Amino acid sequence: MNHAAVLARYDRRMRQDARPDGPGARIERVDGVVRQTAEAADGWHGVLWADLTPATADAAIAAQIRYFTGLGRAFEWKLHAHDRPAGLADRLVAAGFVPEEEETLMVAETGDLPTEADLPSGVRLEPVTDAAGVDLMTAVHARAFGPGRARFRGQLLDRLAAAPETVVAVVAMAGDTPVSAARMELSPHAPFATLWGGGTDPDWRGRGLYRALIAHRARIAAARGYPYLQVDASDQSRPILQRLGFAELTTTTPYVFTPGAAAVG
Repeated sequence: MNHAAVLARYDRRMRQDARPDGPGARIERVDGVVRQTAEAADGWHGVLWADLTPATADAAIAAQIRYFTGLGRAFEWKLHAHDRPAGLADRLVAAGFVPEEEETLMVAETGDLPTEADLPSGVRLEPVTDAAGVDLMTAVHARAFGPGRARFRGQLLDRLAAAPETVVAVVAMAGDTPVSAARMELSPHAPFATLWGGGTDPDWRGRGLYRALIAHRARIAAARGYPYLQVDASDQSRPILQRLGFAELTTTTPYVFTPGAAAVG
């Protein structure tokens, strides 16, 4: 893989040419940034891409703060390590943004990945297509990641209702108990299928479920003609993804601004 070329393609197709990530969301290109605003309060609001210079950065940051504050929305500036200008992270912090946990942007070619889901004995994969399936996903993610999954539940239900062809969700079942779950988002206009979730019940970790869910989604992505899989990987998942053949391209950090939580200079 030509890492620089793939990263440039990712920036162009997934960020600069981004499409709305769900029903009721819209993409705008203004003030040197590409941003998304969601109709629903629990949708994703934020900046996906910015083409800024030292002379324009502070004004663009202030403009986005004014815009989202006017809507009464907290929002995220999704900053990648290679974004410019240098020192953009410091400018965001000075403007009142709070950084969250850094993740690693990883990409693999679907043709290079295993596509056979090797599951533990007694475990099967079930597609998630309705509210009952989403509830199973929410339950296992609450055990894997902690409480606070109501936003995820509503977003996935909306996506399955409005554009089911753009999302693949799956839950691993041990009998009647959900033990792992994940989803994949499929933009019809981009070469990257994106992986999300991959949460496993702590009692079931270390049995290959995470790898099996990667293989399951890789098979579907390849069958639908997507040349790449992309994931924002945590420190826990990065070593597994590396062993499967994913390459590190850059890091990404969410910078979150909450109106009223910080003064804007």
